[in-house]
Amino acid sequence: MKKTIMIIGGGLLQAPVISCAKEMGYQVIVTDYNPDTIGMKNAHIPLIMSTRDIEGSVRIAKKQNEITPINAVLTVGTDASMTVAAVANALNLPGIKFEDAEAATNKIKMRMRFKENDVPSPAFLPVWSLSDAKNACKILGFPLVLKPSDNMGARGVMRLDHANQISDAFKFSKDASPSGELIIEEFMEGPELSIDAVIHNGEITFTGIADRIIEFPPHFIETGHTMPSNLDEKILQEAREVMTKGIRALGITTGAAKGDIKVTPKGVMIGEMAARLSGGFMSAYTYPLSSGVNLMKAIIEVAMGQEPGNLEPVINRVSIERAILAKPGIVKKISGLEEALKVPGIEEIFLNIKEGDQIVKPTSNVEKSGNIIAVADTLEEAETAVKRCRELLIIETTEDPELSMESIRIAARQKFKKICYVCNFCDGRDCPTGVPGMGGAGTGESFRRNIESLKKYRILTRLITETRIPVTETDLFGHKVSIPVLAAPITGTVTNMGGAIDELEYNRAVTTGCAASGTIAMVGDGATPDKYKIGLQALSENSGAGIPIFKPRADNEEIIKRIKAAEKANATAVGMDIDAVVFKTMAMKNQAVAPKSLSELAELKSSTKLPFILKGIMNPRDAELAAKAGIDAIVISNHGGRVLDQMPGTFDVMKDIISAAGKSMKIMVDGGFRNGADIIKALALGADFVLIGRPIAVAAVGKGKEGVAFYLNEISNDLKKAMILTGCSTIADITEEILLEV
Repeated sequence: MKKTIMIIGGGLLQAPVISCAKEMGYQVIVTDYNPDTIGMKNAHIPLIMSTRDIEGSVRIAKKQNEITPINAVLTVGTDASMTVAAVANALNLPGIKFEDAEAATNKIKMRMRFKENDVPSPAFLPVWSLSDAKNACKILGFPLVLKPSDNMGARGVMRLDHANQISDAFKFSKDASPSGELIIEEFMEGPELSIDAVIHNGEITFTGIADRIIEFPPHFIETGHTMPSNLDEKILQEAREVMTKGIRALGITTGAAKGDIKVTPKGVMIGEMAARLSGGFMSAYTYPLSSGVNLMKAIIEVAMGQEPGNLEPVINRVSIERAILAKPGIVKKISGLEEALKVPGIEEIFLNIKEGDQIVKPTSNVEKSGNIIAVADTLEEAETAVKRCRELLIIETTEDPELSMESIRIAARQKFKKICYVCNFCDGRDCPTGVPGMGGAGTGESFRRNIESLKKYRILTRLITETRIPVTETDLFGHKVSIPVLAAPITGTVTNMGGAIDELEYNRAVTTGCAASGTIAMVGDGATPDKYKIGLQALSENSGAGIPIFKPRADNEEIIKRIKAAEKANATAVGMDIDAVVFKTMAMKNQAVAPKSLSELAELKSSTKLPFILKGIMNPRDAELAAKAGIDAIVISNHGGRVLDQMPGTFDVMKDIISAAGKSMKIMVDGGFRNGADIIKALALGADFVLIGRPIAVAAVGKGKEGVAFYLNEISNDLKKAMILTGCSTIADITEEILLEV
């Protein structure tokens, strides 16, 4: 029966060890959160599990072990040593203690081990708050390095040379730390080495030693490495001795160790160590090409509890890895790859980009465009091969990409910084935040149910018609608009969008973008008492075209004050989102809000000659009462799923509300509308207008007013296509006959 090996991680850097294990005749289990990685596709048994999920990895390993006994577990090239150790300990397999793996992963615990065991390394201090960082700088003195204690690939690592950098560096590092725990340490001047070692029964065998090339200060980007090192053998021997101390201090008795070693004026010091073989294409590519030693085979043998085979070099060549760093911008075209691969000495070219991708100036090792692997008899020959390869490999970028939904999403994704993932289809399933944030309240079910309720209707085409060029124009309170679509009111760009865009900038982008596409934007009030003035300023700059929607403040006079200000700004209409009575941000700012009685609602309506819109209707009863109060329009809305969990989708209640509302009010609806097909469904059920929120916010954050106008024009074209396919020449032609309820 075949023995089975479990490999944690299925990415590019684990692919060689997965292939090697299969060639050695082992059955291979691979775990990764992404089922589409190269390693998962090459595995005999792929198991979906994050490499960082230690408990989950142990759980599935135990379960799989009952079916297929596992004989070894390992990883290479990624910081999953704690996961490997936990699985090995749980299944009684060769490996190191979990606490030692933790010390080899967490940089603070690593530094403490080194300090306790007199291993040469820089002075350091743990950092949690900005105040900690400032105090540490005073104690240690510049230059320093601030970085996450729990990440890899130079993510969040930044050099500090003076106090003015501390705040920016702290935010940069904090954003890159899964736990928020940071470390600040002395900057070590001098060349850097990367060293691999294989350890079996406590015996250490050093394998590859490479010179690292680090560039792009104040960040630390590895733009390449050279194997073998060109440093003097005396220095290399000192590096081995220091790394040996580090390995002993961390308790790595079996498996592998990777060290980043600095050769400083004070002597050789350890930058970092890990209980695994190196990534960066060193252990799997440049070392085997340089030495003829299959390091993947050796580490598999050690993981199996066997003595590794021959680790002595059988050839002596120079192998180098060099980064591909394309010009920042949008990738328009990639050419010359096949020709570049034919250059003598070029072994591999790995591209991390494709046409349409956004390239930025790298701040970590994961933002490089690709990597080139070359081998030759001399360093000069290898460098010449890389130079020729770069000449042939052409990556064309443009700083001003053609506007498209993809370019809008790419730009927005960078600015949101994970406050919003900017999914290709916004349905709430992968939202990273709740409220405050861009997601939904509680479980997010109300947000997602909007999308689900829309799916309950299908569109019936009608193609034997005379419809050729549909007219989407309609009337809103005496104003002609190009499409029956309005921008929904959104505020809180700092609270909800993480500061991805300034509040006034956002309102300007939405109001002017809507105007450019021929429609009107709603602007929001906000928890901050004077926030409404920002929306009104944007309306004033846009000749008043727009509709401010105010919060249901407990004191009607506060709302009337805002209505009067809207009149002075020449607003198209005014309104109130009555469902914000329990909105979290209002409570955070200690703002008194309350539901409205029929008489209070009538008072608000009678306070102005402008049309009055009531937003947040989800019940036929409220629609009837709104009509009695003289309200001009209602918005059927569950506030994007942001006020209460477990609400129905707007389409679930729409027909009953429209029936109860009668003919006196315009009917508007929001909640999950993303394209022309969605909009025609709403119009067919009896809505006069559709409001769109999150997608317009993405467009505004991504490309400002041009992004908003582009998105709305796309919606307009999409609606026209749907109207042609359903035989509707005008908005009035759109009826329930084109829908099928399923």
